[in-house]
Amino acid sequence: MHIVIVGLSHKTAPVEIRERVAFSPTAMGDPLKQLVDLHPVAEGLIVSTCNRVELYAATKDPEATTAALRHFLADYHDLSREELDKHLYDYRGKEAIHHLFRVASSLDSMVIGEPQILGQIKSAYGYAVEFKTAGLVLNRFLHKAFSVAKRIRTETGIASNAVSVSFAAVELARKIFGQLDNKAVMIIGAGEMCELAARHFVSNGINKVLVTNRTLERAEKLAEELQGKAVPFDRFADHLVEVDIVLTSTGAPNFILGQRQMEEVIRRRKQRPMFLIDIAVPRDIDPRVNDVANVYLYDVDDLQEVVQANLKERQKEARKAEAIVEQEIGQFYRWLENLDVKPTIIALRRKLDEIRRQELSKTFGNLKDLTDKQRKSIEAMSNAMINKVMHRPIEILKKAQAESGSEDYVDAVRALFDLPAPTLDEDEIKPLDSESDQAKGVSQE
Repeated sequence: MHIVIVGLSHKTAPVEIRERVAFSPTAMGDPLKQLVDLHPVAEGLIVSTCNRVELYAATKDPEATTAALRHFLADYHDLSREELDKHLYDYRGKEAIHHLFRVASSLDSMVIGEPQILGQIKSAYGYAVEFKTAGLVLNRFLHKAFSVAKRIRTETGIASNAVSVSFAAVELARKIFGQLDNKAVMIIGAGEMCELAARHFVSNGINKVLVTNRTLERAEKLAEELQGKAVPFDRFADHLVEVDIVLTSTGAPNFILGQRQMEEVIRRRKQRPMFLIDIAVPRDIDPRVNDVANVYLYDVDDLQEVVQANLKERQKEARKAEAIVEQEIGQFYRWLENLDVKPTIIALRRKLDEIRRQELSKTFGNLKDLTDKQRKSIEAMSNAMINKVMHRPIEILKKAQAESGSEDYVDAVRALFDLPAPTLDEDEIKPLDSESDQAKGVSQE
């Protein structure tokens, strides 16, 4: 059995192409069913996010399946093959395993270490399970990918450093104050960046949020979402004494906070420190505020420096993660190789043993006077013969499996001995050596 992946991502296709081949997460049943109806696809799964669209298939014929998946992606979205082909990549065998493990671990993401992709793949797998398009192969494949992603997040620091401006602000606040419990924050301006940072602060323990905006209605709406309080824009300076952290992004043409104002605020706070984050361009806060004792002012360039430093740290951790991926590929690939070899060996043993028992029954029926000792001797001889007959086929199958070329031999053995198609019973398909990778279900982080 082979695994094939066909798809495109932010690395190979612009957004205008990606959006044209995206699948709606609320209507995955139809494309999944069409996918597994393709010949020779046995199992199928679709991953569709803003940065990638990928088709996964388990198949006996990787060459034909690759072509079928490329045609399906173009036909389903009414695109020409020529237009789409230049943006597509495909992976098979170990390359496919390597690719999914990297994707699930966010090593192939636009931002290395981001957590969203793992959840998106879990959702895609959930749809495949719901619509019964994932079988034994893709079930085990996805479970293993989740396990690898979890191991990487546990054993490396790939996700430990902030790589967004909004979260970098939270990270810096932690360095200044330690724990953020019992701290208060004021949001000046209710734009997207401020809102995102405010949500990060709340999720990291901030228990008091004040929101102000030139449009009071917008401030009230955001304050309600954050379980905070809105204050009028023309009165926000009166409330500065109440907060430890100020995050501002108003788009005002002039400074809205100056040095003298902050000196008075700090005096009224009895020199308790304040952290000011100015992500506005042009800036909202006079840079001379940084000269005020116990005031820590960072602008958007300062935060970008933090982000860049953290990205370098993530790159270091990514190298450790890549090594883990390489370690994990071999174990799963050996299991995949066993899908055909082990059931074939089991079926061959059963077939020959059934013939042996039938012939023994005939022989013992004609030889009524045999003693128990004689019967056991004949049974032992028949067993020895079966073992000798099986020895060479098993030896060849195992050798071919180790060299990743067992399919032709499996087909030949099945044809020669008229064996039934493999049942893919998971309890039987364990590696022929002592290594066993039993996936117990979807890993939850």
